[in-house]
Amino acid sequence: MDGRVQADVHIRHGWKAAVFNGLSMLFISLLAAACVIPFIFILAGSFSSESAIAVNGYSLLPQEFTLDAYRSVFHMGNSIPQAYLVTIFITLAGTAIGLLTTSVSGYVLSRPDFKHRNKFAFFIYFTTLFSAGMIPSYLVNVNILHLNNNIWVLILPAVMNPFNIFLFRNFVKSIPHDLVESARIDGAGDFKIYYKVIMPLAKPAVATIGLFLALGYWNEWFRCNLYIKNTDLYTLQYFLQSMMANLSAMMSEKGLVDSVVSLPGETMKLATAIIATGPVLLFYPFVQRYFVGGLTIGGVKG
Repeated sequence: MDGRVQADVHIRHGWKAAVFNGLSMLFISLLAAACVIPFIFILAGSFSSESAIAVNGYSLLPQEFTLDAYRSVFHMGNSIPQAYLVTIFITLAGTAIGLLTTSVSGYVLSRPDFKHRNKFAFFIYFTTLFSAGMIPSYLVNVNILHLNNNIWVLILPAVMNPFNIFLFRNFVKSIPHDLVESARIDGAGDFKIYYKVIMPLAKPAVATIGLFLALGYWNEWFRCNLYIKNTDLYTLQYFLQSMMANLSAMMSEKGLVDSVVSLPGETMKLATAIIATGPVLLFYPFVQRYFVGGLTIGGVKG
């Protein structure tokens, strides 16, 4: 009798679990579709003709397939390639410098033999609660550091982030301290322990923070709008924003054509969006497996 009751309970629990899993999968599928479908519209529109979009609107498949939008984008003189180079440079340089400074800071704050670590951690955390604001930052960058119209103004202000520092610190705390002590007994110094012991074991945290930094630099446009006046230093995102705001004026200024009426304006915007987001979509799958582990461990460990 007891076995039959347990079997009935098991069946009921199994049925409830199956329904819950099915509803969860349905919800996640709908959410994923809501995220992917707009991108598919953009991709299909970038390969469509301007007239087809004007008449029929957007669709999931290209209408009157053409590469005119991409040809027009890449024939805009040196604007797109130059903006691409600027964005690639600040992404690579900013991510490399940011990972170095963040990992060193997080490692130092995680060491139990650093007696002032709580004081420094408080000062870093304090900046997340109170910020000086945009005007003092602008005055410091322009009047004191003289970084206006300089490519380093796009890199240095975003190099260190309190969230990334604490994320790396908490991840390092999950590494057994016995490994550090063993390396120290073998004669390893602080820097050797850092790059021979800590960094190889902290790959998930490094990948997570590197992705955060790279996405931030790749999508940089606000500081470019504030500090950069030289068109050769425009980032790709700011160039895209400027082109979407006033495409006709930009094309006339470049002197590329006598009349901009025939240019595929809407499809050019879509093509430029694909060009700007393409590298990020290709890069993300390579760090995804580290991203989840680094964010979870670094966020849970105290």
